[in-house]
Amino acid sequence: MTPSIDIPAWPAEAGHLIFGLPMPMAQAFGMKGEAIGNERCRVRMPYQQPFTNSRGDMHGGAIATLLDVGLSAAARSHDPVRYGVVTVDLTIHYIAPASGDVICTAVCEKRGFSLSFVRGEVRNDAGELLGMASGTFKLVDRARKAG
Repeated sequence: MTPSIDIPAWPAEAGHLIFGLPMPMAQAFGMKGEAIGNERCRVRMPYQQPFTNSRGDMHGGAIATLLDVGLSAAARSHDPVRYGVVTVDLTIHYIAPASGDVICTAVCEKRGFSLSFVRGEVRNDAGELLGMASGTFKLVDRARKAG
């Protein structure tokens, strides 16, 4: 990630929302959207014992869920409330175990008419790299009604 580019803070919102959109899955994992804009976003997931593996580290599936939410939010960072997102593909590389809160930072590298190409990473509060991901996401205009 390019640390020199600021990500505008997002105001606190109800637990079932991520950057203005209802997302029950993210609510189940306690995720909070912290910042979005400039083609980037940041989402935090708190450490929760029910989402750990046999060693007490965050389960890889929970990390994958955070990456999916974070990268998809970066895909809609140009207009967060207007667009929903469908994941086309997601590739994850796990680097180190997570034993505390996990923060996903993602950037939309290229946005086409409907497809966006995004990469991101997860780190702990100490800034240690825990994993990386890249994905392709389809933007869905929430204002258009299916006919």
